[in-house]
Amino acid sequence: MDAPARPWPPPPPVGAYAEERELFRLLQNMLEELLIHKPDDPIQYMINHLKQNNDDAPRICVLGPPASGKTTAAMWLCKHLDAIRISQETLLFKEILTLTEEAKAYKERKQKIPNALWANLIQERLSNVDCIKQGWILEGFPENQEQAWMLQSSGIIPRHIVVLYAPDTVLIERNSGKRLDPFTEEVYHTTFDWPSDLLVQQRLVKPEDLSEQEMSKKLLEYHRNFPGIFQIYQKVLKLINADQPSVDVLSQVLTYVQTRHRSAAPFTPRILFCGPPGSGKSLQAALIAQKYGVVNICCGQLLKEAVADKTKLGELVKPYIDNGYPVPDNLVMKILAKRLNALDCVTNGWVLYGFPRDIEQGEQLQKSHIMPNRVFFFNLPCESIVERLSQRRIDPITGERYHTTFRPAPTPEIQARLRQNPKDEEENVEKRVEIYYRNVKELEDFYEDAFYINADQDPHVVFEIIESCIIKPLPCKKLKSL
Repeated sequence: MDAPARPWPPPPPVGAYAEERELFRLLQNMLEELLIHKPDDPIQYMINHLKQNNDDAPRICVLGPPASGKTTAAMWLCKHLDAIRISQETLLFKEILTLTEEAKAYKERKQKIPNALWANLIQERLSNVDCIKQGWILEGFPENQEQAWMLQSSGIIPRHIVVLYAPDTVLIERNSGKRLDPFTEEVYHTTFDWPSDLLVQQRLVKPEDLSEQEMSKKLLEYHRNFPGIFQIYQKVLKLINADQPSVDVLSQVLTYVQTRHRSAAPFTPRILFCGPPGSGKSLQAALIAQKYGVVNICCGQLLKEAVADKTKLGELVKPYIDNGYPVPDNLVMKILAKRLNALDCVTNGWVLYGFPRDIEQGEQLQKSHIMPNRVFFFNLPCESIVERLSQRRIDPITGERYHTTFRPAPTPEIQARLRQNPKDEEENVEKRVEIYYRNVKELEDFYEDAFYINADQDPHVVFEIIESCIIKPLPCKKLKSL
């Protein structure tokens, strides 16, 4: 028997399973680990890697000049992500490591600890089970390009680098008012962040701060070293202005570490647009289909095509459409599933609108293994919907759509023959909108990873927002919320 001319694509449930379980990312991570660590027994190494199940564990560096708030940010992240914080202080005074005493000896002699020694200390600490399982937050490391190269050569590669910055004058002022809680190690400030708890106030101590001259020297050293660090980590590095309320700084830090960098995994768009009538779903679907080559599927149009083609299912649907009755969900699902499982949809992806309209239809899609990987809900005020639809007119000869305000007919002749679809009459529009909002809450809960779009703005702005959401990966679900 002759071999097929070209390989068949995997059936849709297989592709959806691979995407949902992130199999490509899993394999990519294992390959990276193999190339970094070069184990003698790669099979056993991969088995152990899978048993650890830590691909989503945080690997974060929090960097910045002195007094920029690194400790506060790192401790706050550790609480929210349940990760292990590693800093100079923890390595020297809280850990029992092979090289701790050697590093302390440098400190006691007031000598600079060599980069190689820091790198070895960090490598030993991060190899412990708690860091492997829970992930880690490196505070203040790497300090320079040489440390960064050493960490990378040891297989320590952060996924996110947070860099706090502020004007030097602000940092010098902060340094002079810094206070430390010796019990919790949390940092406060006499002006900007004073604790409300009297007991905490009483036990605060002034740390061994640098003099203004020493602080200026440290800032100069930081500014000299930072460009080298930026060069290595620029693809995973985020600069955050620390000269703003701490709540805003910490919120931006958490938002960034929750993002996931773009993957090289193959991605077949399966896009679902939900929204009230007149919200612009058909226009946005057409724009997405035109730019990305996905198949544009309007559920209502699909049913009409089935009737026009006189298919068996079309014959069953015809009486409902002719009499203006809703088509039963089981018939809609059969027609829709057949179309979405067609070769062009499986290969190129699709953008669907007009279905589902309620939670039951959403569940039927799921049972049929039709899993959208991007869901959008379009929102706009009822007044805007009525204005858009009630003034919509159709040319019965050309089928062209016009709008009495936004896109009037170009000639009096065309204007004279324009007709209004009965469903666009104001009373009918309000009924359709009321039905949509009656069902949409449960549908929004069903699609918990959905994006919400303000559709009451320029269509090209809406398109850019949708496009950015399609391109960027979804945030990791395993991180704790604020």
